[in-house]
Amino acid sequence: MFKRIFQLIPPRPAPVPDTLQVGARVVPLLFVPNPRARRYLLRLRPDGVARVTVPRSGTLTAARAFATRNIPWLEQQFERLARQPAAHAPWGTGTTVYFRGEPVPLEVTDGWVRLGPERITVPDPTADLRPVIQRHLRRLAAQELPVRVAGLAALHGIEVSRVTVRNQKSRWGSCSRRGTISLNWRLVQTPPWVCDYIILHELAHRRQMNHSDRFWAEVARLCPDYEGAEKWLRQHAQRLRQE
Repeated sequence: MFKRIFQLIPPRPAPVPDTLQVGARVVPLLFVPNPRARRYLLRLRPDGVARVTVPRSGTLTAARAFATRNIPWLEQQFERLARQPAAHAPWGTGTTVYFRGEPVPLEVTDGWVRLGPERITVPDPTADLRPVIQRHLRRLAAQELPVRVAGLAALHGIEVSRVTVRNQKSRWGSCSRRGTISLNWRLVQTPPWVCDYIILHELAHRRQMNHSDRFWAEVARLCPDYEGAEKWLRQHAQRLRQE
């Protein structure tokens, strides 16, 4: 007979706030205990917060002394940031992100973020959430868009050789002469009917590799409300691409 031993794992300590004088700036300090860290680490976040990782054997007193010793390094980082172009505002609690065509506020809880029905695990809820959210949306797009292309192509009897999902800067989609359709991952942020329009637009190129009157007639046949979708994209494209 075996005896099971259940070990209770204590919750991870919450980050501790503080401030540090760096030249003329009062810089928020955030001490984040990390049992896996072997040494103190200092990072300047894009929002101007100095994040100090505290190892398991460390103390807040030693962590603050470590940050103080690195004030010259922080000054250099602020100078480097000042020389860079203005960055996007960091994403956090309450930031609205378009998802399925709706502006959805991020809800941040310990260890994860909710974006509408999506629940996303994050390593540091206090950091800029943009990279984590965008990676999740790109994975979602890679899962969903090829399936949707296959379904619409089969419905309309159009052959497609390959589907790719990319981070296109100025296009929502493209179609090659070999039948490869490439789609922008941000289509998961648009309403489903707008996403379908972009897919059908590219499928129409399988019959007309141009933007002639015949092409637009084919688009209208495949997607009668294409003008409404074009209008939605014109109204929201800049916002989506800035995100």
